[in-house]
Amino acid sequence: MPKAGPAEGEAAYSTAYTPAPLLDKRFEEGLRSVAVTTLSAQLRARGLPHMSIDGVRPTLPDRTMVGVTHTLRYLPLREDLFKKYGNGMNAQKQAIEQLRPGHVLVMDARRDTPAGTLGDILALRAQRRGAAGVVTDGGLRDSAAVTELGLPVYHGGEYPSVLGRRHVPWDSGVPIACGGALVQPGDLIVGDADGVVVVPPELIAYCREQELRERFITEQVRTGHSVDGLYPLGPDWRQPFEQWRRSHAPSQESQGETA
Repeated sequence: MPKAGPAEGEAAYSTAYTPAPLLDKRFEEGLRSVAVTTLSAQLRARGLPHMSIDGVRPTLPDRTMVGVTHTLRYLPLREDLFKKYGNGMNAQKQAIEQLRPGHVLVMDARRDTPAGTLGDILALRAQRRGAAGVVTDGGLRDSAAVTELGLPVYHGGEYPSVLGRRHVPWDSGVPIACGGALVQPGDLIVGDADGVVVVPPELIAYCREQELRERFITEQVRTGHSVDGLYPLGPDWRQPFEQWRRSHAPSQESQGETA
């Protein structure tokens, strides 16, 4: 479970809030070096074909989002319960205040987009808390202002209405479904222009290896080699690849661990 941040007043006015990042910097850089398409292929090859968060699009397609998930769950609107669960310091606002540097807030809005699940003020607060991004399979309000913040946000579509039209913010820090994927607090998550995937930490080393192989193969094809025996990498190309790897591969030191 993510640790709760300072009390609301303290978080709003204190300049001394500097908790440690959730990801070691080297590990974060390792994640950034692997495309979402590669991650998706590796997940599928290992029997995990349902790790993509479907139906979301980025506000900043030229940015890569990497982080550790913190979750928020919305339930369908019930007018008689909204006063109790939707007003004041509700689960939505609590989830924002629980964010730590490196968190990605992932919202379960049941793919119901005709109501905003995030707007510019809460996006700004998430950014000030150090969030690495937000993912919601619901709607996004104030989309132009949110985009201008520079915080990566993946969403199901723009919509002008507030969440009380369709959703009740219910709880945070629990397993959720977002865009068809099961997301647990503490999962790794990566997004780029091609989409968002939930990633088990042990997969990263395999993805980096695939990226290296594809870089090598691309270089050989550009110089005129046939793909026969090269793509996928066959026995005759393994020694040339190992020689190439020694001069091109980044350091294979440990990429760190989540905090």
